[in-house]
Amino acid sequence: MVVPLAGVALLAMIGREREALIHRVALATSLAVFGLTLVVWARFDPGSADFQMVERHSWIPAFGIDYVVGIDGISLFLIVLTGFLTPLALLSSWDSIHTRVKGFAIVVLALEAAMIGVFMALDLFLFYVFWDAMLVPMYFLIGIWGYDNRVYAAIKFMLYTMAGSVLMLVAILTLGYYHGVATGSGVPSFDLVRLYQLEIPVALQFWGFLAFALAFAIKVPLFPFHTWLPDAHVQAPTAGSVILAGVLLKMGTYGLVRFAFPLFPQAALFFAPYLGIAAVIGIIYGALVAMVQPDLKKLVAYSSVSHLGFVALGISAMNIQGVQGAVYQMLAHGVSTGALFLIVGMLSDRRHTRLIAEFGGLKRVLPKFSAAFLVVTLSSIGLPGLNGFVGELLILVGAFRWDPRLASFAATGVLLSAVYMLWMFQRVNYGPVVKDANATLPDLSTRERFTLWPAVAMTIVMGVFPMAFLKPMEPAVARLVEHVRRNEGQTVRAPLGIRDWGFGIRTVREGTRDLGLGNRPDVRRVPASLDQPLIPSPQSLGDGR
Repeated sequence: MVVPLAGVALLAMIGREREALIHRVALATSLAVFGLTLVVWARFDPGSADFQMVERHSWIPAFGIDYVVGIDGISLFLIVLTGFLTPLALLSSWDSIHTRVKGFAIVVLALEAAMIGVFMALDLFLFYVFWDAMLVPMYFLIGIWGYDNRVYAAIKFMLYTMAGSVLMLVAILTLGYYHGVATGSGVPSFDLVRLYQLEIPVALQFWGFLAFALAFAIKVPLFPFHTWLPDAHVQAPTAGSVILAGVLLKMGTYGLVRFAFPLFPQAALFFAPYLGIAAVIGIIYGALVAMVQPDLKKLVAYSSVSHLGFVALGISAMNIQGVQGAVYQMLAHGVSTGALFLIVGMLSDRRHTRLIAEFGGLKRVLPKFSAAFLVVTLSSIGLPGLNGFVGELLILVGAFRWDPRLASFAATGVLLSAVYMLWMFQRVNYGPVVKDANATLPDLSTRERFTLWPAVAMTIVMGVFPMAFLKPMEPAVARLVEHVRRNEGQTVRAPLGIRDWGFGIRTVREGTRDLGLGNRPDVRRVPASLDQPLIPSPQSLGDGR
């Protein structure tokens, strides 16, 4: 977080007329951040489920607010993903952003600092500060450097996300106050580690989970909270779309894993089927709407609604395969969809249109571009050997062990994604060159190769060597699942008139779940080697271990 902000300070001292120097400083800063994320990955202990590299400082002691940051196997690769995509986003804008270049570079680096802060925060109040802080740079990114209807899209993005954030803030303050009451200290605490260890009453769990889940569902976005996303993507500049799809949307699913499910486990188990149903609806709905889109960028935007539905489904299953697949799919989607938006941006810069009907036959004119486009398209539909396959496979396996009905419906999303992605690729790249403007388009420039090829290479690396990513996250995922399911065997009743409509959880039994249609096997037991407390003690965190 410090390095991007240092880059912002350095850019502030450079004259706005020195655009070339501004581009270089911003790119060098983002590359330095990416290098540091790789150092963190190298130093990370893949066998530990504990939070590592913890840093703690007293911030506002009167209100129990501390500056506490750290990482585990779940947040590690999301930080690496942020560091990986930011330089590509800056490179993509090198020749396309010509107004207020200095402000653009400052906004992107400030956004990177806030995104990293969200993934590292271990204090709920600090998390909320970073959560809202990242909205401001993205608002300006869309509203200043976007396309014709950019102001409308920026305001809609801000209103939707702020609406959920306000409810989450109320829940955060309630949790902090309850900690002071429950411990008898009278001093609130927003320390995530301490809050994990609280026995929160069921009524408070239900309303707290709903507040958190709504904020995160809007950010994902889950159906029916998705309507802000297509407008934001279509109006955002290429760099904004890459960061929005690659990182910002993952903050919703990350929030479900890090906060909503482990803080309110009983409520989470009760609402998991409802969340799973919304996810499956989003998978199918997003795919069907993407299929009929005439605009390339809007097609990719709706594909995100579908793909992130898979992530939400894996989290809802709350077993090791499902959650591990969900975390992996966050990374895979960030790389693949980020690359798709880079490709759409390159076409838009050449033709100043994103309509699929305006293209055709590009394979003959742009062979290198079309080859990269093909790899990214195949990764997006989950071809074995590429990154999209691993996450979707694990999610479907976990979902099938949890609820075969939802898994069966979700599997149709894989087929539908192949239909709309391959059909789009065919119309853009094959057939005769009908439009004269397409016949003279230049192939990838050197800058564009450095922008696009790293993402293409990463889709292959993640598909061929998935264990390099799965192994470090497995201990943290296993403890999360164990923590959420520790109340199996207790009856869960919804308070204050919340009804079970026949497919919610009435009773959570050890190893089985009653969904109103009979009992069946659920998740496998956590191995004995992982049968230990979910969270290290606050004392060990304070020592930095």
